[in-house]
Amino acid sequence: MILKNKNAVVYGAGGSLGGAVARAFAKAGARVFLTGHRLASLQKVADEIIGSGGKAEVAIVDGYDESGVAAHLEKMRKQAGSVDISYNGVEIPVIQNIPLTEISIDDYVRPVMLTARTRFLTAKAAAKVMMEQRSGVILSISATPGGIGYPYTGGFAAANAAVESLSRNLASELGPYGIRVVNIRSGGSPDSAVFRNAIEQFPAVMEVVLREMEGDTMLKKLPPMADIANTAVFLASDMAASITGVTVDVTSGTTASLNYRVKLATFGSNTTSEKNPADHE
Repeated sequence: MILKNKNAVVYGAGGSLGGAVARAFAKAGARVFLTGHRLASLQKVADEIIGSGGKAEVAIVDGYDESGVAAHLEKMRKQAGSVDISYNGVEIPVIQNIPLTEISIDDYVRPVMLTARTRFLTAKAAAKVMMEQRSGVILSISATPGGIGYPYTGGFAAANAAVESLSRNLASELGPYGIRVVNIRSGGSPDSAVFRNAIEQFPAVMEVVLREMEGDTMLKKLPPMADIANTAVFLASDMAASITGVTVDVTSGTTASLNYRVKLATFGSNTTSEKNPADHE
């Protein structure tokens, strides 16, 4: 129970990844305050947490509304005594699979603006409370395009880069107050709602897409939501007390190297990998 006696607020807790992180926080002992704009999905996560012996509170909070976020945190602070962990998993609509030379300016800029707004205002509100406490952890989430050139990702790539920059800069300002700020870079989880829905609608296309994405990773597999959630638990705990100002990569190695050309060895034969003859010319 490495988060025992910790109070955590999760924005976007009704989403698949936000819900996974909230459940992981609760399982680790935290009292979790679930926020979002859909009561039914939030209550479902809360019921699962409470049913498993955890503690969860539900509130309708617009992750883009500065005054609403601040008012909820003040209520949380008075009710629980502290705000120890803030995690923003608000999902952002984005247009992808269009060349940058063809995408409209509005479709490119919109996800950058929306992402920057919700990540900034929730982190700012949490920071003000945590500065008084002289403690706290602010977590955010980005994705593979934040750390590597990734074609046809539209404004999604710029949005992720903005999140990672905000996390670094905020950490540098808040460190003297005992506050840690860490970002998690995900590689895309096949068991998340976004991927599941795409697989249901376009099974043949997604089979190829997932195979290519897996091929790009060092581990030849994409990280499930549990890996992201468990990373969030660790980073929020005192076990990560000296980790701040960085993005922790949970992409199975994708942003360190595009590994699609590396093939598994075939033991018992002379073939260990597929190689391009041009590599040796």
